[in-house]
Amino acid sequence: MKIAIVILNWNGKDMLSRYLPTLKKCSQLEDAGIIVADNDSTDGSVEMMKRDFADIPLIRLDSNYGFAKGYNMALRQIESEYYVLLNSDVEVTRDWLLPLVSFMDAHPDVAACQPKLLDLKNPDYFEYAGGAGGYMDRWGYMFCRGRVFDTIEKDSGQYNTIKDVFWATGACLMVRSADFWAAGGLDDRFFAHQEEIDLCWRMRSRGRRIVCVPESSVYHVGGATLNKSNPYKTFLNFRNNLLMLYKNLPDDELAGVMFVRFWLDGLAALMFVLKFNWADAKAVFRARREFRQLKSEFLESRKENLEASVLTEIPERAGFSLLWRYHVKHRRTYSSLDWNSSC
Repeated sequence: MKIAIVILNWNGKDMLSRYLPTLKKCSQLEDAGIIVADNDSTDGSVEMMKRDFADIPLIRLDSNYGFAKGYNMALRQIESEYYVLLNSDVEVTRDWLLPLVSFMDAHPDVAACQPKLLDLKNPDYFEYAGGAGGYMDRWGYMFCRGRVFDTIEKDSGQYNTIKDVFWATGACLMVRSADFWAAGGLDDRFFAHQEEIDLCWRMRSRGRRIVCVPESSVYHVGGATLNKSNPYKTFLNFRNNLLMLYKNLPDDELAGVMFVRFWLDGLAALMFVLKFNWADAKAVFRARREFRQLKSEFLESRKENLEASVLTEIPERAGFSLLWRYHVKHRRTYSSLDWNSSC
């Protein structure tokens, strides 16, 4: 099989039954196949797959291993040139797969790519989880073409150009299997959230490109597993972001970035308190505490990543503060961000 479209499912029976028929209809390329890996669901997903989609191979895992480890375990059982990691809550469009594989075939220096990610509930707008490709500022805050913090743009074709990005969304990620495993796969210790950004950073630092191919577009529901306001999601995002920075930042930046993040994370917790959102405030402090406890376990990974890195600077990692641009300079869209200034 050349292209393995792999959906990792956990209690997503309704999503599978809703979106798998369209996926089957719109993914009929030669040597492409769909596989569902199940993270020990308890909602009848497996029974539904056997009954309604018996033609789709099913990999059954014996526990809920989370996004990262679940995918690693499933992908180790699949031989394919390309993996497409696809969320169960994504509705694909006609011929969505062809632009992605054609671009990858024509550009062997590209490790991974993503389509344009739009909001299924509001189809004229980009979707939070990936827009038209992702970037990171100097302090570790993520943004996309089409989404800066909570400001989401209408898709008017303004980001229809193919463009190199810092990270591609895990909601719909095509990755070359050789690059996936050469970089070590997804980090199992993250469990869920930002593991695809960490993977993309590792591949990019090794000199491989990450690209958005907006000729392809898909629609994402978003928040199907954990709601955006879920304190556990807040915890995972803050903890994993700190772990990712520790794993991948160059030596000359690490101390400075971590010092600034100490104060910025404290400010984030204070903002939650001022909104009487005590659970999320506690999640931030818990994330920082667990980061300190886990940091020593990631030291070897940090050494490996820095030794394998061939880029001293990654162009798609912005040198400015996104918080300053957004909240002080009121630059709320990707196109209004000034990449030529470090302030």
